[in-house]
Parts: sequence; structure tokens; C-alpha cells
Amino acid sequence: MNFIRHIRLLLLVGLLYPALLHAQVKDSTAPQNLTLEQCIQFALENQPAVQQARLNEEIGEREIKANLSGWLPQIAANYAFSHNIRRQQSVFGDQVITIGQKYNSNINLQANQTLYSNDLLLASRASRFTRTALDLNTQATQINTVVEVSKAFFNILLSQEQLRILNENISRQEKQYRDARAQYEQGLVDKTDYQRASITLNSIRADRKRTQETIKASTAYLQELMGLPLGAPLTLAYDYKQMEENILVDTTQQVAYGGRVEFRQLQTQKQLQDLNTRYYRWGFLPTASAFINYNPTFFSAEFSDLYNQSYPTSAVGLQVGIPIFQGGRRIQNVKISQLQQQSLDVEQQNLERRINTEYQTAMASYKSDYNDWLTLQSNVKIAEEVYDVIKLQYNEGIKTYLDLIVAETDLRTAQLNYYNALYNVLSSKLDVQRALGTITVQ
Repeated sequence: MNFIRHIRLLLLVGLLYPALLHAQVKDSTAPQNLTLEQCIQFALENQPAVQQARLNEEIGEREIKANLSGWLPQIAANYAFSHNIRRQQSVFGDQVITIGQKYNSNINLQANQTLYSNDLLLASRASRFTRTALDLNTQATQINTVVEVSKAFFNILLSQEQLRILNENISRQEKQYRDARAQYEQGLVDKTDYQRASITLNSIRADRKRTQETIKASTAYLQELMGLPLGAPLTLAYDYKQMEENILVDTTQQVAYGGRVEFRQLQTQKQLQDLNTRYYRWGFLPTASAFINYNPTFFSAEFSDLYNQSYPTSAVGLQVGIPIFQGGRRIQNVKISQLQQQSLDVEQQNLERRINTEYQTAMASYKSDYNDWLTLQSNVKIAEEVYDVIKLQYNEGIKTYLDLIVAETDLRTAQLNYYNALYNVLSSKLDVQRALGTITVQ
């Protein structure tokens, strides 16, 4: 009896094993429900714009090292070989003397060490600010990514809630349509009731179709922002209660320009421009370098004996280049750089005004959207109560079907407006945080 039981167990496992294996593979490859934080983190690692910004940082670091390599010794080797088909002749008294050998060759080995260079000094001092500028560019890209992904995430949730509300309305309207049709067939009401129900039902179905397509487009946009592979599915996890709890922002905060990445970028640009001014101002300083070379020379009348004997020369020395007169170019370059500094000062003032306007606009939108959200919360409750009362009165024959349709439309509109307001206030909060410069990226 135990043997038969074991056989049945083995057969059952054999039949179910492929299905279990398929389920395991499917679960391992299926995407998990992503929260907003997970979507943002994925985007910060995979979005092409962020990846490009990081690549620009790496490129900039390589360029800095390439510019600073001039401080290290520069070693070069040159090789030359010549076959003098017709050698040079010179006259000494009344004799014509042929000079040189038929075959000549030389190798020149030289090492140079820069002692001082205005160009290299500028590159050394600017390297720190260049790295800062590249890092700030990456931060700006990441901040924009956080805002764009968050808004796209909220937009999908809005559409999904709209779809849920429309599905509930369709279910309710289908029942009302069936009830109205049954009452008409029984001769209790005229056909206008179920015709109105049919019109309303078709309209809601059209809205549902439009919302379904909107969700597809919004999902594709979020996938693009996140850098998801083409065709990769995406499902979202969210908690509306938690979202509503995080809706508040301190409206008493004052904008601090130093918190904005754009302001720090401009400050770095001004520091680089100041270095340029000093570079041109000290352009009259000489360039100094030390060198050593070794130059073995070979010559022979026969090619086979060319490298049998060498005649080397060697030297150690110091080279100094002094720019005595450049036609006033250095002075003009100094003036140009100073004017560019003044232009950056003007740009800073304009940036401060622009940041302040952005903050005031974002805060005004947030306050208005937040007030709308609070108002629409109460509107939803009132619309639900009105609908329930009119539905009972319609069933008792007190209210007309038109009153019921109006109440249902008001309820649907209040529900949709509520979620629109929730999206708007969450979006406005992001704009306020960006204007304040409080969006941080880990």
C-alpha cells in the first residue's frame, strides 16, 4: 500500500514539476511592484541623462590629468637616416672638396622638465573648480530626474484612480440601465430613462478608454525616464494614505540662493573666470624648463659599416622664454576677462531674481492647490451623501431619473477632481522643494 502511495506521489511530482519550474522562472524575472523611491533610485542609476553626466565627469577627470601631465618630464626620441646621392662640395683655395659621407644617421634622445609655465599653473589651479563644475552638473541632472520621475509616477497613479472611479461608475450605470429598461418594458416609465442611461453609459465607457490609453502613454514615459529596457513591464506600488500625509510643506521657509545647484554652478564659473583674469594678468612671466639630450651620430661610405662607429654629443641646459611684446594682446585679454567677470555678476543678480520668482510662483501654486484639495475632500463626501439620498428617492419614485443622473455625474466629477487636486498639490510641492533647493540626491 505504501509502495502504491509512493508511485502516485512520484507521478504527481512529475506532472507538476514543469509547471512549478515555469512559475519559479516567471517569478524570478517578473518585476516587483516599485515604490516611488525605488523608481527614483533606478532612474538615478540607469537614466541615459544621468549616465551621460557621470561619463562627462570621467571625461573631465581624464582631461584634467592630461592638462597636468605637462608638469612631468617629457621624454622624446627621434631617429633619422639619409642616403646622400650627391654629397655637398665646397671650394678650398683652388681645390673642390666633397664633404660628408654617403650614408648618415642619428638618434636624438631628449628629456625636458618644465620649471614654470603660466598655462600649467592655470591648469593646476582650475582643476579643483573644474571637478566641482562637473559634479554640480551631475547633481543638476539628478535633481531634474527626481522631479520628473516623481511627477510621472504621480500622473500614472492619478490615471489609475480615474480608471477605478470610471469602472465603478460603469458598474453602477449598467445596473441603472438594466433597471430602467426593465421598468420601461413593464410600462412603469417611458423609454427616455433608459435612453439617458445608455447615453451616460456610453460616455463613461469612452472616458474609460481614453484613460486606459493615457495610462499606457504615461507608463511609457515613466519607463523612458527610468531608463528601463524596451518592453520591460512596470507595476507601481503606492499608499495614498502615506502620500496624503506627506503632502504638507513648510510655507514659512525663505529661499536660500546658496541651496540652488544653479547658483553654485554660477559661483564655480565665476571662480574659473577669476583664474582666467589672473592668468592673462601674469602672462608676461617667462616660461622656464630644463633639458638634457644625448645625440649619437653615425656616418659611413658603406651602408654595411654605418652603425659600426658612433660619434655622440650630449648637452644639459636651461630654456627660458620671455614674451617681450605681443602687440597689446595680453592687456586686451585681461580687459576681456574682466568684462566677462562683470557679465557673470549681472547674470548672478538675474539668477537671484529668477529663483525668487520661481519660488513665489511655486509657493502660490502650492497654496492654491492645497486649498483646492481640502475643499474637494469635503465635496466628495457631500456628493456621496447627495447621490445616496437621491438614489433612495428615485427608487421611491420621488425624484426623476434625470435628478439621479445629475447626482451621479456630480459624484464622479467630485471624485475625479479630488484626485486631480491631489496630483496638483504633490506636483506643486516638488516645484517648491526644487525652488528652495531642498531636493537632495543620495
